[in-house]
Amino acid sequence: MEPSIRVAVMVSFLRMDKPPQGTPPGLPSNFQVVRVETPTVSFYRYLYNTVGADYVWWLRRTMPDSELRLLLGDPEVSIHTLYSGGEPAGFYELDTRAWPDVNLSYFGLMPHAVGSGIGYAFLRNAVDTAWRMGARGVTVNTCTADHPRAMPTYLRAGFKQTRQVREVWNVPVRLGLRIPDHVRA
Repeated sequence: MEPSIRVAVMVSFLRMDKPPQGTPPGLPSNFQVVRVETPTVSFYRYLYNTVGADYVWWLRRTMPDSELRLLLGDPEVSIHTLYSGGEPAGFYELDTRAWPDVNLSYFGLMPHAVGSGIGYAFLRNAVDTAWRMGARGVTVNTCTADHPRAMPTYLRAGFKQTRQVREVWNVPVRLGLRIPDHVRA
């Protein structure tokens, strides 16, 4: 058996059944979101690994390149990158394979963008993009390994928590992830 670190988290499942009310905040002029038509595995891994490094994002790190390439080439999965000054500042992934629901599979900011105040506007961009696709509902989940502002930001955007589940993960040591003390099992 592969050496691993046990991680215990509470996973919160959230859902939005109607578009958020009010005018969405616009992104500041130095930010833009670009849909990456067919991201390369290396570019996706850069986004995923950098955004998720502090939050125990590990599942896609264990996915073989061939499997990840198929996922990224699936027309029902889209990757959207936030740029600031020509440099990636975050990304989100929308998955329509459970249509007519859209799942916000991954959402986050690069470390240099955390705390910049862009999070809510970027999340609304993701949510509004999902609704423009014609979704019946939008889903997302977060857990106690994520940034402490994740849950309040999702709730502010209009998501409602539907359930919580305690999960224990065996995170492979070979990934070299920093595991915060509060989630060590």
